Amino acid sequence: MDLFDTAGSTDEGIPAVSTSAPLAVRMRPATLEEVAGQAHLLEPGSPLRRLVEPADAAAARAAPGSVVLWGPPGTGKTTIAYLVARTSGRRFVELSAVTAGVKDVREVVEAARRRLVTGGGETVLFIDEVHRFSKTQQDALLPSVENRWVTLIAATTENPSFSVNSPLLSRSLLLTLRPLSDEDVRGLVERAVADDRGLGGAVSLADEALDQLVRLAGGDARKALTILEAAAGAVIGAAEQGVAEPGRAAGAERADTPVVDLTVLEQAIDVAAVRYDRDGDQHYDVISAFIKSVRGSDVDAALHYLARMIVAGEDPRFIARRIVISAAEDVGMADPSALQTAMAAAQAVAMIGMPEARIVLAEAVVHVASAPKSNRSYLAIDAAIADVRAGRAGQVPAHLRDAHYAGAEGLGHGAGYVYSHDAPNGVAAQQYLPDALVGTTYYAPSDHGYERAVAQRLERIREVLSRAGQRRG
Repeated sequence: MDLFDTAGSTDEGIPAVSTSAPLAVRMRPATLEEVAGQAHLLEPGSPLRRLVEPADAAAARAAPGSVVLWGPPGTGKTTIAYLVARTSGRRFVELSAVTAGVKDVREVVEAARRRLVTGGGETVLFIDEVHRFSKTQQDALLPSVENRWVTLIAATTENPSFSVNSPLLSRSLLLTLRPLSDEDVRGLVERAVADDRGLGGAVSLADEALDQLVRLAGGDARKALTILEAAAGAVIGAAEQGVAEPGRAAGAERADTPVVDLTVLEQAIDVAAVRYDRDGDQHYDVISAFIKSVRGSDVDAALHYLARMIVAGEDPRFIARRIVISAAEDVGMADPSALQTAMAAAQAVAMIGMPEARIVLAEAVVHVASAPKSNRSYLAIDAAIADVRAGRAGQVPAHLRDAHYAGAEGLGHGAGYVYSHDAPNGVAAQQYLPDALVGTTYYAPSDHGYERAVAQRLERIREVLSRAGQRRG
């Protein structure tokens, strides 16, 4: 419980929050209404609502007895566990899967059973990073879940389908927490600046500093509030010592309220702010340079621009989508496996999130940037689309038309069609393009990478197909 003031606790076992606790702890939501970014879990009548706010005894019995919370860091998993305990009057016990063992689990469960027997009320057992528990440790939880000796709330940042045992997962309600949007984080930061639980208006936050803070947070509320607290401490300390505020020239007129500007933010987190506006020119310049570096096979430049986007807080899913597009557009058939790598990376990024997603993105960038390049598939489909839009389409040849419905045979549909697998080498000498387009070539393979072999095979295929036109002539 590194983010909590553990010097004291309430009667329910929830750590007390003192005025010296970290900002992220002081600003922890006290009600479900203050929980940001998880509206899909908080609708009236939802399982989470029933667990936190049971209307009556029947509703309490119908509420889930075990919950697995899956989501990125800083999205409110611990907060939800606290709210379940606080608002429902249950005792709260927290274990970390990093340090706890089977013995610790059994002691908590036994104590919970004794409380139930003696009328002491129910217990919420919160296990953080449950994916770090071994199979044996997770199995030790099963009896308490099945018998409702405790209300288990397990949190994980990894996909429970792979990190939580099937028996435990099948007995639990899985709730997926979404990454906070920029607007969610912005609202939390602004509230922390003004709220008496937070900074209470002791500082003001410049617009550019707020924008940068939101980008750096990457959807992590805890990270945003931790950076804000460090920056506020720096500017308040400078003001109390009577020296120029960071980012303000000595002797310059200072407002009554210290201002956290971009310079203060940079100094507080000990990292230079990346001048990168996700909604302006810098955004387009950096992503443009990134794409062109990948296309130009400059791996080092591509990694540099990737790093700039990551540090600036760009959505990793956006980056992954650009890599997928580049794999198809710029690499194409010169190395078809590049698209497989890019798609796998996009799925992995969505699954694991940051910061580990940076490794996946880097691997995909290295593959796509270093692969041989060909845009011939891209050019081919654009040329075909241009013909269709220009009206160069024509009728589908009769032998290729659908012949399965009643009356199709009488119209000559399917007559003369040769099943390709019955032809030598699996290629039948028959016409496929409409009459108006016979002889048109859209795809012209390059001699780069795997596409060289494709070109050789395609040459033989087109030679066979051309015989159909010769016979017609």
